[in-house]
Amino acid sequence: MSADAERAPYPLEGGCACRQVRYRLLTPPLFVHACHCRWCQRETGSAFALNAMVEGERVALLAGEPEMVDTPSESGRGQRIARCPRCHVALWSHYAGAGPTVKFLRVGTLDAPDHLPPDIHIFTASKQPWVVLPPDAAAVPEYYDRRAHWPEAALQRWQAWRERHPQGRHP
Repeated sequence: MSADAERAPYPLEGGCACRQVRYRLLTPPLFVHACHCRWCQRETGSAFALNAMVEGERVALLAGEPEMVDTPSESGRGQRIARCPRCHVALWSHYAGAGPTVKFLRVGTLDAPDHLPPDIHIFTASKQPWVVLPPDAAAVPEYYDRRAHWPEAALQRWQAWRERHPQGRHP
């Protein structure tokens, strides 16, 4: 995770546009990625999705109850998107590969999203040509190998998660 994410004043709070659903991110995420795949572009209506991957128990629901919406994905395995039942803003996803105990938190729903810049840009082979990445940004044409890109502390947390969820699916 980035130095910005480590230094952020945790907990961080966030929620939907109408403020019916509010949550608290208790600790830094495992990793933050900007996904430039065409599916994320379509789903968000933007040039990329910015997701903070975090163990579900590290996100506390403060108000409201998101509606879980089954959504198709390019992999064909789908995802479940937590959306506000009133304004329909996407707050986080549960991807089929990670299962329901890992949240891919939409960074833009944080009250202070500037604390979580991307650690890596993924699927850059399909990024919009007018999106210019910083020269020193970590970037890969498709998905990444977490062992090659995650910091050691995040890998240790991930291993602990796997031990607590031996039947869980993993990205």
